[in-house]
This record gives sequence, C-alpha cells and structure tokens, in this order.
Amino acid sequence: MLTEAELLALTSDLESDHVERKATLSSKADVEAAICAFANDLPGSGRTGVFIIGVDDKTGLPVNTPITDQLLLSLSSIRSDGNILPFPTMSVYKATLSGIDVAVVEVAPSHEPPVRLRGVVRVRVGPRRAIATRDDERILTERRRGWDLPFDQRPVSGASLDDLDLDYFRREYLPVAVSPEVLRENGRSVPEQLAALHLASPDGVVTVAGLLLLGFNPTTWIKGAYVQFLRIDGTELTDPILDRKEFAGPLPQVLRQMDDVSSAHIRVATTVTGSTVEQRRPDFPIDALQQLLRNAVIHRNYESSNAPVQWYWFADRVEIHNPGGLFGRATPTTFGRTGGNDYRNPALAAALYQLGFVQRFGLGVPLSRRACAQNGNPEPRFLFEPGNFAVVVGARQ
Repeated sequence: MLTEAELLALTSDLESDHVERKATLSSKADVEAAICAFANDLPGSGRTGVFIIGVDDKTGLPVNTPITDQLLLSLSSIRSDGNILPFPTMSVYKATLSGIDVAVVEVAPSHEPPVRLRGVVRVRVGPRRAIATRDDERILTERRRGWDLPFDQRPVSGASLDDLDLDYFRREYLPVAVSPEVLRENGRSVPEQLAALHLASPDGVVTVAGLLLLGFNPTTWIKGAYVQFLRIDGTELTDPILDRKEFAGPLPQVLRQMDDVSSAHIRVATTVTGSTVEQRRPDFPIDALQQLLRNAVIHRNYESSNAPVQWYWFADRVEIHNPGGLFGRATPTTFGRTGGNDYRNPALAAALYQLGFVQRFGLGVPLSRRACAQNGNPEPRFLFEPGNFAVVVGARQ
C-alpha cells in the first residue's frame, strides 16, 4: 500500500507506463483495460502499476469523487470475474490525498504473460494504452521463461504438437479464447498461438495444460489424468458394484462424459397429488454434481500424484475425492467464501472458463450449495486433508 507522500508524487507527475489517473469511474471496462496493460508490463520494468480514481488526469489534483464501498467492491471484483486471464495480482483500497478520499488500484506485473482482457492483449506504451502487436506478444511470451511457472504451464519433455488435437484447437478453442480482431490478423503460427495461450512453451514444447485440454492421450504423460467412477448398490465400498467406468482423454470430452453419466444415474421420484398434480424431484441435483466434479478436475494436484479423481455413487450419497489439499490462500475457514479461492492450475481454469465449463470463477461451491438446498438435499460436506480433498453430497430424503 502506497503512502500519502508516494501517492502525491504520482499524482503530481505526468502519467506514464505505470501510472494512470481518472476523475471518476465512468466505465469499468476502462479500468479493466488499464489493469490488463499494467499486468503485462511490456517495458519489463517490474514496477507496480497504479490506477487512481478521484484525481484529475490533467492537473493531478483530487476532485472529491465519492469513494463508496460499492465502488471498491466493483474494482475488487475485476480480479476474479474471468474477463482478465490469467488472473491479475492486484489490491484495491481507499486513500487520502490532502484530506480528500481517492480509490487506488495497484497491479503487479504478471509472472504469466501475455495477460488478455476478453481475448485481447492490452499493453501500455508510455502514457498510452494499446492492443499488443504480434511482436509485443512474442516479447511477453518469451518473458515467461524467467519465472517459476505453475505446474500446468510447464513444458512436458518429449511431447510434441503431434500429441494434440489441433483441429479441435482451431475449430473450438481459438474462437472463444482470442478475439475475432486478433484472429483476423492471421499472422501467428500454431506454435505461437499455443504459447500465447499457455498451452505450449515459447520454444514450442507442449505444456501440461496443453496435453490435458487438447491431448489425444493425456495419461501417456500425466498418469493421474483420469476419473474413476463406481456406482455401488449400497452404502459401503464392499457392497455390489452396479457400474464401473474410467474417463480419460482431453478434459472437455471427459467433462461431457461425466455429465452424461450423472444424468443416467440420477433417480427421479414422482409424487401424485390428487388426480392431476405431479411433482418430480431427483435424488441428487445435477447442477451440484456438475459444479463439484468440474472443481475436482480443475483444482486437483497433477504434479505429484498418480491417483485419479475418484467418484463414488452410493445409494445414500455421492463422494468425490481428488488428490491435493487446499491450495494458496484457500483455507478451511475461507473455503467457498468471496475472496477465499485460489488456483493451483490457472491455465487449465482459464481454458475451461473460456470453453464454457465454468460459469464464473469462485462460484462452484456456492452454486452447488444452492442447488442442494433448492432440491431438498443436505448441504455438501467438504473434507480437508493435507494430500486429499473430498466432498460428500447426501441424497434427498
């Protein structure tokens, strides 16, 4: 957090590649563009970008703009609403300049450039914001080499583009991940496109995320990258097995297959009231299972465990177990609350969001709780262990 003296120095100087000022918040999209540009840090200065609201951009003087809780919440929500990917590292707070309140947004340079706003890479050149050129994107992509990347963005030795379904990449993924205006430039090679989306390294080596999302056989390289399903006729693992499946392959295919199995195994109770009214309710809400299964696949530990996601469907409950405990700032106390989420696999999370499998970041657990409550099921129980995470959904009685 900057001191008043530091803020005064920034407001009294000219706008630059790491400082921008606005008298009011006329457009949230304008702030998003500034945050994206600061996160990319095209000059490579390593300096924190600062966006100040409540200061005249010409004179640098505070203008007494009301700094409300709603304004600060609106600014804070930009971090995880999914428009800027990968997620920016930023802080939002109210400060005082010469006795007048202003809002301050600080944005750290991303360790995972290029950062995109709705599929477009924004950069800052001096005091001006712009859409990144092809050369700008290449600079940002190559800069990732110097950082300790999340596991899902690390290159997989021995894997090549031949291991990926590039037809699916061009047909389904690119149109939703990159804006049409950027695609129309049509000057980037496939390796460059993959690298810009964290699916390959700048050297063209396929990453873990690339194999999980586009690989023909991800388990060849990532042994635990599958889901094990058991449908059990009873309440104990030793009871007879009614159905057994393993889901392997690219994650978009796996997620669709799991949706189909959930629909097939849900039982619907029918109640006839009088002679005309019929009420139908499932024993498990499919929306809750969908959210929880997708969370398991997105947030599991692919790095140090060869175990699959385990999905057990009992007569009285559904259990989902995935390798890896809570990650980053997520704790048993903050889990499922606003601001309490974190991302072990940020490239994977971003891709599944862009493909429509995630509605909004951080809402999976609240949505599953709501679906259970609306259907009459008990609230899901979450079990936290150092190397494992589990959720239990009880059947509707």
